Amino acid sequence: MKIVVLDGHTLNNGDLDWAPLKALGTCIIHPRTSVDQIIEKTRDAEIILSNKVPISAETMAALPNLRYIGVLATGVNMIDLDAAKERGIVVTNAPGYSSDSVAQMVFALLLEMAQQVGHHARMVAEGAWVSCKDFSFRDRPLCELAGKTMGVVGYGEIGQRVTTIARAFGMQVLAHTAHPEKHQKEQGVTFVDVDQLFTDSDVISLNCPLTPETDQLVNTAHLARVKQGALLINTGRGQLVNEAAVAEALEDGYLGGYAADVLSSEPPRSDNPLLNAPHCIITPHIAWATTEARSRLLTMVVDNVAAFLQGEPRNRVA
Repeated sequence: MKIVVLDGHTLNNGDLDWAPLKALGTCIIHPRTSVDQIIEKTRDAEIILSNKVPISAETMAALPNLRYIGVLATGVNMIDLDAAKERGIVVTNAPGYSSDSVAQMVFALLLEMAQQVGHHARMVAEGAWVSCKDFSFRDRPLCELAGKTMGVVGYGEIGQRVTTIARAFGMQVLAHTAHPEKHQKEQGVTFVDVDQLFTDSDVISLNCPLTPETDQLVNTAHLARVKQGALLINTGRGQLVNEAAVAEALEDGYLGGYAADVLSSEPPRSDNPLLNAPHCIITPHIAWATTEARSRLLTMVVDNVAAFLQGEPRNRVA
């Protein structure tokens, strides 16, 4: 069985062990693959593993031996699932491997906006405290989270973990989900529609998948609803927000801060309006990438392939 990994570098840049995967067949691991290299690199492969390299219907048609596509992530929007179903190609993903790490990142971003730790540490390094006349130096407002309202958009595993952490900080939680009836017995969280969530929240965390319904969810109309000075966090997908509208809200001082680990194009274009927007923190899509989460991901990917080879696919999405 020929197994080809198209973009293995982000999952394993040398600190994890590919041996369990290599034990399942003839395994070729490419650090990176461009779109025009896919067919060349996967010719005769029965199994393809990909994180962000797209697999289109045209690509599948050119690979008659292809039987299985394993996504090295949870999101599967870069795979043409309809085409895979038509061709009988099994597609699996890796759900839940990074839920704790992403929830942790939500609060790393929130705490930076609320407490301004990184900013003030830089000011100390630049000599601002040395030259200060007072024992305490600050040049930006600081914010206490206790008593604030956290709006959680999306109530899957990550949204639920974000809620638990928010409550530990003493925050009230509003949540929006497509299926609130599944969580009727949930304690300490109020389920609301998305309009009320944007209106009543001091902090909004986007933890929902990218779907036709959530594409550009944060737009001019929804931003007009938020409280003056509200904070917005996006660890979901860049396309959940209209980046130009968010940048404008930051420029106008209406949105108090935006922190994102994802952008609409990754790596970003140099003209992305958020890169130079005020009160904006951008990190390079690292929420999922703790050592622990990547180790779980690799184990899950290997288990998925092994299950497929045994005729019992797990985590199947097509």
